[in-house]
Amino acid sequence: MDIRVRPYTLDDFEALLTVQREAFPPPFPEELLWNREQIAAHVEVFPEGAMVAEVDGIIAGSATSLIVRFTGEPHTWAEVADDGYIRRSHQPDGDSLYGIDLCVRPSFRGHGVAQALYEARKNLVRSLGLKRLIAGCRIPGFHRYAGSMTAEEYVQKVVQGELKDLVLSFMVKQGLKPVQVMDDYLEDEESMNKAVLVEWLNPDDKEGKKIG
Repeated sequence: MDIRVRPYTLDDFEALLTVQREAFPPPFPEELLWNREQIAAHVEVFPEGAMVAEVDGIIAGSATSLIVRFTGEPHTWAEVADDGYIRRSHQPDGDSLYGIDLCVRPSFRGHGVAQALYEARKNLVRSLGLKRLIAGCRIPGFHRYAGSMTAEEYVQKVVQGELKDLVLSFMVKQGLKPVQVMDDYLEDEESMNKAVLVEWLNPDDKEGKKIG
């Protein structure tokens, strides 16, 4: 597939909503999908972090990011994303690109769309001279093992290839490494409300140090 990543605009709102509706079908609450005000905020506050991936002119996936000065302190998705509006949480003078959302339409999965969006994020980290790319990673397979191991143990087994997780295994494949498990990150039954902070260090950053 010929995949093109470009910034999204408010004119793309309906297509973005289609991506989200297909990626997160019911019973996922409709009110938790991006609304027009949130998309407008992304475009206004940090347009470079607002991305779509097009396949033959059709929007197949999207990704949204912001810049933060990362300290390693535990946090929730709502805190880092400003409930999806990023106005209060985006820090132009920060050192890290934080991915708060990435989704791909089911019919386009398995064709490199998500990978293209992550490569675009890495390129953005390099071009802006940031230290790292980070994201709060869901672990949707964890609920099947929560009775027999901790989240930290589950993450370790996924990283070692002993278990496969739909989201974390993909992150590891993209070169992002787990840093810490965060409790109550997002209401997510499959992940038991947990998330794993994952990190990709900018190889061009000579003074970069791993967080955590």
